Amino acid sequence: MRVGLSLLTLVPGVVGGSETYARELARALARVGEHEYLAFLPAIAADAADGLPSTVVEEYRASSSLPGRLAAMALATSLPGGIRRRLASERLDALHFPLSVMVPPVETPPAVSTIHDLQHEYYPRFFSPAELLYRRLVYGWTARRSRLIVAISDHARHTLIERYCLSPDRVRTIYLGVDGSRFYPDGRPRQPFLLYPAHRWPHKNHDRLFQAFALVRRERPELSLVLTGRGHERRPLPPGVESRGRVSDEELADLYRSAAALVFPSLYEGFGLPPLEAMACGCPVACSRAGSLPEVCGQAAEYFDPTSPEDMAQAILRAIEGRLVEQGLARARELTWEECARRHDQVYRDLLA
Repeated sequence: MRVGLSLLTLVPGVVGGSETYARELARALARVGEHEYLAFLPAIAADAADGLPSTVVEEYRASSSLPGRLAAMALATSLPGGIRRRLASERLDALHFPLSVMVPPVETPPAVSTIHDLQHEYYPRFFSPAELLYRRLVYGWTARRSRLIVAISDHARHTLIERYCLSPDRVRTIYLGVDGSRFYPDGRPRQPFLLYPAHRWPHKNHDRLFQAFALVRRERPELSLVLTGRGHERRPLPPGVESRGRVSDEELADLYRSAAALVFPSLYEGFGLPPLEAMACGCPVACSRAGSLPEVCGQAAEYFDPTSPEDMAQAILRAIEGRLVEQGLARARELTWEECARRHDQVYRDLLA
């Protein structure tokens, strides 16, 4: 069976956890996959297949800017001929779109799409009018045109079924994973800082975190707060807060292994990889109750209401005590990229059933 993976809409450093998923899925399929694969890549992410056979599709006008990304997807959608012919020439049995949008739209071969979340349905105010319109149009037709859909949590699955009136047997939940060779504890002592790895996107809820951090410092004045990701350099940071910008996986793992706790105050998540990665490194986790996060973290996190700085502060203080570290390590061992890849292989087989 010959399976194509369309990674054309991948933009390095911009699309967050969906980029991690796309890259890790490709790596895991290269290790444990049972089929023949070919990844279709944009010129700006020619390394994304990482072990899988791949080809760069120059016809797709990839861009790192939001207007450029929207224009590239719109062009590929309205004038898909060249790109579609390129995909058709590879004589695929199945085609997977792992990044929420079917670009270009196809009738054959049978397609599966991974739709990571429908955040725009819950928080439309977080998106520009152009992006909101595009997401509503493209996510809708992706769901309709795909023979099967992968959701990355049961929360995401139920939302997709409800909002798009989908038959439940068309939507399969496959959890993301954590790379145990990168994220693991090394026994080093915990340092007096909290960690939040997230771009400065509206749903990541940084302002309320800063309010909660000020409350925490009344009891623990030695603590600082370390941020990673893009967008922090454009805004002033409160006392005790520092930004490291975008960091490598190795640097992030070191932060997980050193932090007193991870705090994850997101208002919405389709899955939520950082709490799982932190758990794998033995880092205590204080986590929002929003979206899929309680499903992913199980009994291994201290939970809080993300709209309440007071509740958040209390959960952070509990997490620092480290009572749930062993539960976190056990939860992280349950979710691997190899198992994620094997379950995708089954979906590819089901496309032809």
